[in-house]
Amino acid sequence: MRPLTEDETKTLFQKLAEYMGRSVERLINRSDERHCFRLIKDRVYYISESVMKSSTSINKDSLLHCGTCLGKFTKSGKFRLHITALDYLAQYSKYKVWLKPSAEMSFLYGNNVLKSGLARITESTPQYAGVVVYNLADIPLGFGVAAQTTDACKELDPTANVVLHQADVGEFLRGLEDDMF
Repeated sequence: MRPLTEDETKTLFQKLAEYMGRSVERLINRSDERHCFRLIKDRVYYISESVMKSSTSINKDSLLHCGTCLGKFTKSGKFRLHITALDYLAQYSKYKVWLKPSAEMSFLYGNNVLKSGLARITESTPQYAGVVVYNLADIPLGFGVAAQTTDACKELDPTANVVLHQADVGEFLRGLEDDMF
């Protein structure tokens, strides 16, 4: 377990800023306890400092996970968010999308969100911005990338993509956890 390098930190914060905006600072400087990011085998973990200090007594070969896995660095150096980061993305998300009940299962099976399944969208959502997808009961289902702006969504035909799927909570049920852990 080691701290992130400057380049890794910059890449991580750029990815998180796509979904959270300037709220990334709130992840580190929380009111209850300070938190930090640590790298274990190409995976980035979000850990409270007290847990991080306690975990230093464990041999690095024996330590598998510590904290919440936010994602992993690919071999090309890009950062990919995992569904385990959804709780933090949902708390601080800048842009949100709500689905109709008829579109929830389609999204949970890994499909993109169509205009016909869109219930609401945050005003002034730009194209290619990171969005968190909710059902109508405000339960976060996953996250993705806005394929269209809010204004463009009003004029689309019902079969056009509105949100491009990135990750959803159905990944646990589909058995994709081997990629996550």
